[in-house]
Amino acid sequence: MTSYVEEAPMGVQITWDTVDWQYVSRHVNKLQVRIAKAVKEEKHHLVKRLQHLLKNSFLAKLLAVRRITTNKGKRTPGIDGVTWITPKQKLNAAHSLRSKKYKARPLKRTYIEKRGKKKKRPLGIPMVIPYYTSFKEL
Repeated sequence: MTSYVEEAPMGVQITWDTVDWQYVSRHVNKLQVRIAKAVKEEKHHLVKRLQHLLKNSFLAKLLAVRRITTNKGKRTPGIDGVTWITPKQKLNAAHSLRSKKYKARPLKRTYIEKRGKKKKRPLGIPMVIPYYTSFKEL
């Protein structure tokens, strides 16, 4: 697959398993590099435009969902009880994610033991959607 969703012809069905992850990763990385370069050159208007492109990019959403669903805590539901396990759920999540009117949600608070000690420390587990938003900005 040489092109992707933004360039795919109408009627082409995209599935989670057919995603060209190298292309997606390269595309998102290029945008991030351009943003970093514009910041370094103090081109603030360009930075804002590029950030808007990245924020609304479907490829960035796909990559963010992939990073969330392949990390160590992928089966741990947040306070909303949602996990994205099947390929269909993952693709639907990428389609449905919107960052408009983002409002931080409460964390699921769990206490885990510290290594080598009997004391416990708090661990905040976010809901899936805010977690995605934080990964998308990376």
